[in-house]
Amino acid sequence: MAKVGKNYKNALEAFDRQNLYEPEEALALIKKIAKAKFDETVEVAYRLSIDTRHADQQIRGAMVLPHGTGKSRTVLVFAKGEKAKEAEAAGADFVGAEDMIAKVQEGWFGFDVVIATPDMMGMVGKLGRLLGPKGLMPNPKTGTVTFDVGKAVEEVKAGKIEYRADKAGIIHAPIGKVSFSEEQLIENYKALTDTVVKAKPAAAKGQYIRSITVSSTMSPGIRINPLKAL
Repeated sequence: MAKVGKNYKNALEAFDRQNLYEPEEALALIKKIAKAKFDETVEVAYRLSIDTRHADQQIRGAMVLPHGTGKSRTVLVFAKGEKAKEAEAAGADFVGAEDMIAKVQEGWFGFDVVIATPDMMGMVGKLGRLLGPKGLMPNPKTGTVTFDVGKAVEEVKAGKIEYRADKAGIIHAPIGKVSFSEEQLIENYKALTDTVVKAKPAAAKGQYIRSITVSSTMSPGIRINPLKAL
C-alpha cells in the first residue's frame, strides 16, 4: 500500500468515509481539511448511469460558474479581420490565423483554451492531432466554435468550464478553490449539478446519478448524497 502523508492521514480522520454528506457539510469539510501550502482546486466527480459507447448517452458541454474557478485561463483565438479585433477587445491573450496555426504546429502550447470562428475550422482542423489529445480542439458543443468570439472569450475569462463524461461514465469538473467562501462553493456546486441533471440522456436507465464525490487537490474524496441532486 502506498504511503500517505501526515496531512492526508489527518484528513481521513476528520470525517466518516462511509457516510453520505449534505453538499454544505461536504464542502465545509473540504475547506477544513485542506492543508496544502497552495490554494487547492476543489473538484466534483459525478458517476452516472450511462454507457458512453452509445452516441445517445454521451454527455459533453460547457457552462459558466456563478463565481468562476479562481483560475486565470489563457485564451487563443483563431480569427481574421473584424472577428480578430473583437476577440482582442474581449481580452483574448493570443489572436491570429495562419501565423498562429504555424506556431502551434511548431510545438507551441502557451494557452489553456482555444476558440475559433467557423470559417477558420478548415485550417484549424490540421491541428487535430496536436490539439485533440490535449482536449484543446475547438468544438461547437462547448461553444468554442462560434462567430460570437467576443462573448466566448468573456465567458472563458469569467469562469466557463467544460464537462464531459469519460468512458466510465464519470464527469470530473472544478468548482473553485479552497480559498472560496462556503457560499461561493455551494453556489458553484449547485449550478454544475443542475447542469449535469438537465443533461440526462433519454436513454439513461435507473438512478441517473449513482454517486457524487467532492475533493480538493491534495485531499481524500468526501461522498455527497446523490439523491439530493435529483
